[in-house]
Amino acid sequence: MLRSTAATALFALALLASPAAHARTQPPAEKPACGGDLGAFLEGVKAEAMALGVPASAADEALAGARIDKKVLSRDRGQGVFRQTFLEFSKRTVSQARLDIGRQKIKEYADTFARAEAEYGVPAPVITAFWAMETDFGAVQGDFSTRDALVSLAHDCRRPELFRPQLIALIEMVQHGDLNPQASVGAWAGEIGQVQMQPKDIIKFGTDGNGDGHVNLKDSEEDVILTAARFIQNLGFNRGEPWIQEVTIPDGLPYEKTGLGGPLTAAEWFALGVAPRDGNTSFGHLKASLTLPQGRKGPAFLTYPNFGIYLEWNQSFIYTTSAAYFATRLAGAAPYDKGNPEAGLSPDEMKVLQEKLQALGHDVGKIDGILGGGTRVAIQKEQQRLGLPADGWATQALLGAL
Repeated sequence: MLRSTAATALFALALLASPAAHARTQPPAEKPACGGDLGAFLEGVKAEAMALGVPASAADEALAGARIDKKVLSRDRGQGVFRQTFLEFSKRTVSQARLDIGRQKIKEYADTFARAEAEYGVPAPVITAFWAMETDFGAVQGDFSTRDALVSLAHDCRRPELFRPQLIALIEMVQHGDLNPQASVGAWAGEIGQVQMQPKDIIKFGTDGNGDGHVNLKDSEEDVILTAARFIQNLGFNRGEPWIQEVTIPDGLPYEKTGLGGPLTAAEWFALGVAPRDGNTSFGHLKASLTLPQGRKGPAFLTYPNFGIYLEWNQSFIYTTSAAYFATRLAGAAPYDKGNPEAGLSPDEMKVLQEKLQALGHDVGKIDGILGGGTRVAIQKEQQRLGLPADGWATQALLGAL
């Protein structure tokens, strides 16, 4: 899902390299028709929708008055770059006010949350944390015309394979009576509602929670909760398993085994002296990655297989770790121990480090000054080569050593 609404201004900067990530659509081999006369383009969209069984009347209703929104295209080309650390980002997003509101929502909609967990295996804190992170519980859902945003992005030849299917799905929503094309507003990339889902996902996973015969993710909290639960289940959430757990760590760990996708089980980490702060070691049989967002001297977490659903929701490591931590707080966990992490690098220094790593043969992706996954892996390899603790955190000492 694109994290791009006004409500998610703090975290919309979080790795927008995959603008339809939440839609989970696989692009076709060839790009669909795009560009040219807008009227002719819309006729082509209408014909495609009709070929899929959508009545011409629904397509006409959905597309009448559609226009290109240049602000949408400007946002698409000017996506922000996420440079906050985990401590900075999580402090701003996992606020006491949001925790208080989240706990209130869990009580207020207890019956719906109970149904969501019974039917889809997803507990209330997981859903509620996304609800908070995306739109502050629906308070700010975006102010772009959803129809015009998708028309603009589908017509534009930059990534029509991602957005034309979303426009077709929007027409289906109009057909079902679930969207008013003239009035519906949301994010610049077409996400709708309190948990910011794109039309294809709403068509596939939308659930009528209040029994009115419609899926309304803008105004019906019951629909929001059940649809989110169903979607999260589809992302691979395993019923009854944890997603993230704060731990304390001893000195001298095999830091080269840390990071997402590590080779150990939780029990093997426990045997090395890693200790859950909540004392719960009952999930020792599960694969677990020791995750150090700001190196070995900062907060430390074991991330379990269920953490994968956060990476599916949003590909930013900082966003996902914050959202997962948020959910644990709603589930009763204590605030993390922030530790005393070593100072990181400035964006310019990070670019210099990435250039050095690239020159050494590492694939760090784009030289952008962001400590992303590829850069972390490269850092670990060089730290290990240099005899430094291979915790993946970029420091002045490493930059100097290279």
